[in-house]
Amino acid sequence: MVSKFDAIVIGTGQAGPSLAARLTQSGLKTAIVERKLFGGTCVNVGCIPTKTLVASARAAHVARRAADYGVMIGGPLRVDMKTVKARKDAVVRQSNEGVTRWLRNMPNLSVYEGHARFEGPHAVRVNGELLQADRIFINVGTRAHVPDMPGIRDVPFLTNSGMMEVDFLPEHLVIVGGSYVGLEFAQMYRRFGSRVTVVEAKPRLVAREDEEVSAAVPAVLEKEGVEVRLNAQCMSASRRGNGVAVGLSCGDGAEEVLGSHLLIAVGRVPNTRDLGLDQAGVQTDGRGYIVVDGELRTSVPGIWALGDVNGRGAFTHTAYNDYEIVAANLLDGDRRRVEDRITAYALYIDPPLARAGMTEAEVRASGRKALIGRMMMARVGRARERGETEGFMKILVDAETRRILGAALLGIEADEAIHSILDVMYAGAPYSVIQRAVHIHPTVTELIPTLLGDLKPLE
Repeated sequence: MVSKFDAIVIGTGQAGPSLAARLTQSGLKTAIVERKLFGGTCVNVGCIPTKTLVASARAAHVARRAADYGVMIGGPLRVDMKTVKARKDAVVRQSNEGVTRWLRNMPNLSVYEGHARFEGPHAVRVNGELLQADRIFINVGTRAHVPDMPGIRDVPFLTNSGMMEVDFLPEHLVIVGGSYVGLEFAQMYRRFGSRVTVVEAKPRLVAREDEEVSAAVPAVLEKEGVEVRLNAQCMSASRRGNGVAVGLSCGDGAEEVLGSHLLIAVGRVPNTRDLGLDQAGVQTDGRGYIVVDGELRTSVPGIWALGDVNGRGAFTHTAYNDYEIVAANLLDGDRRRVEDRITAYALYIDPPLARAGMTEAEVRASGRKALIGRMMMARVGRARERGETEGFMKILVDAETRRILGAALLGIEADEAIHSILDVMYAGAPYSVIQRAVHIHPTVTELIPTLLGDLKPLE
C-alpha cells in the first residue's frame, strides 16, 4: 500500500509537532510518525520528568534545613519514593497526553505509530505501508550512550531512561559520568537519601566549562555529601553480590567503588542507525549525526533534520529553534540560520549553572581584547535572604565593540537571571544597556549592572 503526502515528519520530539502544525495550517497534507513515546525525550524521559524529580529533591533538602530558617519539623525526614515517582508520572502523563491529543486532532494530519525506515529519498515505510512525500523532516533525537566499558554488559545498569522507572531509594548509587545528566541525578538522589558516588574519567567535572566552574560545581555537591572520583582511567564493571563494582584503573589490586546500583551517564548517540539513511543518500558524520547546513537541509534536497539528531544542539530549546528556522525559511520567506543562535544552556543542580555565549577559555583562545567582571553570590541580597550564597557570576565583554561575549552564572535563580544578558547579546547592544538599567530590588538580576560597572581587562 502506498500513501502520498505533501510532507512527512519522523519523530514527535520538540520540533516535530509544532512543525506538523505549521505544515498542515499551510494546506500541506502531512503525516507524522512516532516509534514509541509521543513528545520525545524531553516530555517522557528528559527535562520534564527530571526537573519534576529535582523539585521533589529540593523539597527534601529545604525540609532538612528548616531549622536554619526557624521552622521546626517534628520527627525524622522520610522520602516516599513511590509517591515521588507517582508525582513525576502524573506530570509526564499530562504532557504526553497533551501532545498526543494535539496531534490526533490536528486537521490534515495522519498519525502513524511505528518504526519509519527510508526506502528512497522520498519514501518511508511504516508498518508495511509506504509513505511518499517531496518533503521529509527527520526529528528522531538521541539516546543514552553505553560505552564499551569492560564488564558493562554483564552487570545491571541504568540510563536516564531507566531512572524514570525507579520507585525506591538506592542504597549507594554509582554514577559513571561527571557532566550534566549525571550531576543532576547525583544531587537529586543524595537529597532523597542515597549514598552517591560520581566517577569521571577526566581530571574535572563538566570539563567543557571553565576551570573555576569545574571547581565550584563539585564543591557544591561534596558539601551535600556526594562523593566525586576523578581521573578514573580504564574503568570496568563487575558484579559484587547483589551490587556492582566499578573499577577506577587497570592493573592488579586496582581501586574500585562498590555500589548497589549503577547509572551510566556518559553522553548521547543519535537514533540514526536503523533509519535506512543510506537508502535515501542522507550523509552522516563519524558519530552518526545527520550533516546539515545552516538552514538544516541535509545532503538530499527535500530532506531536513531537526533537533538533537543533527548535532547542532542538544537541548529542547535548540530543537524548538530548529523548527522555527525551518518554518521561517520554508513557509514564511524569512531567512534564518543556525549560525544566528547564541549558545545557551543550564545545568540544573541546585544552585543552577547558567551559560550564554563564549567561555573565558574560548575568549582567551580567540586572542581578542576583552574585559571581565566577577562577583560572588554572597554579595547578592536575594542569595543571602534565602540562605543560598554558593556560586559566582562572571561576564566577558569585547573591549572594542563593548558587546557581551559570554557569561557564566552559578547561583540561586541563575537560570532566569541569564536571560537579561542573553537578550542584550541577541540585540547586539553594548553592555552599557544593562549597566545603566534600573532593575528591581531584591533580585539576583539587579546585581548584574553592578557587576558590569566593575569590569577589568582580561589578562
